[in-house]
Amino acid sequence: MAEKAARQPNPVTRYLREVRGELRKVTWPSREESWRLTGIVLVVTLLFALFLWVFDNIFSNGVNLLVEQMLGL
Repeated sequence: MAEKAARQPNPVTRYLREVRGELRKVTWPSREESWRLTGIVLVVTLLFALFLWVFDNIFSNGVNLLVEQMLGL
């Protein structure tokens, strides 16, 4: 039984070897592809932020108008 335990690698070492093996299978993007995808993410993020800002202002002004109408200000 001690021999069997001695033959098995340390769980941490085994995990790190498996991670290394899986990382070798990954197809990494080229530098150009990484820059292109980063640009796409930034543009979409900015457009979505602008979209949310516009609708936030519309709804905020709408609520303010409703409150003013209800309070008679």
